[in-house]
Amino acid sequence: MSAIALDSHPSILIVEADELLAQNVSLDLQESGYYPVIAPTAAIGLHRATELQPALIVVDRLLGGESGLSLCRQIRDLGHRTPLLVFMARDTVDDRVACLESGADDYFLKPYRSESFLQLVRLYLQPDRTSDDVLRFGDLMLDLATRRAVRNNRAIDLTMKEFELLKYLMEHPREVLTREQILENVWGYDFLGESNVIEVYIRYLRLKIEEEGEKRLIQTVRGVGYVLRDA
Repeated sequence: MSAIALDSHPSILIVEADELLAQNVSLDLQESGYYPVIAPTAAIGLHRATELQPALIVVDRLLGGESGLSLCRQIRDLGHRTPLLVFMARDTVDDRVACLESGADDYFLKPYRSESFLQLVRLYLQPDRTSDDVLRFGDLMLDLATRRAVRNNRAIDLTMKEFELLKYLMEHPREVLTREQILENVWGYDFLGESNVIEVYIRYLRLKIEEEGEKRLIQTVRGVGYVLRDA
């Protein structure tokens, strides 16, 4: 791999045991201006993640008998905060929960569809808007530059999607936000079929910001959506 290629095109690591799928994804990414690198096993993927420091990592949940989600956890345990996308064959609540617990930011449901996948990649690799601003609500603070939350002097690491969700809620305090508004403004793309992905992310966001038994700030408005309020 040349330094010129890495400098001019964001590198994307594809950890995929299915050779045909890996080649299809790689070709689509290359034609879209990215620099794809394929790793056929979890061990090679972990090595490449550390060596390459890619802009984004794509992992198949099933890696020829290995667990892609275990690889995601290993990547996070090493301190990498790179966006992680997971290829999944099923879209159940348990699958989404397992995806979040692994440290992944998002998932893409098989079968592979190039345009939908590239749209998701572009969403995660859009240029960062550097900012020194912070959002505050009660004892909760969100640093927009570091993508970290702080509550009662406790730093809270967030995945990219958790950050975007909390940011949207904190930009609209005490305003009831519908599920449709949240999907449109946080995810930015259409879901196939019915999905309660918001509920899953809200659940894990609450676990993180209420870890020390702090007061609940993200309130459920039954049948409508969610609101950030302190009462």
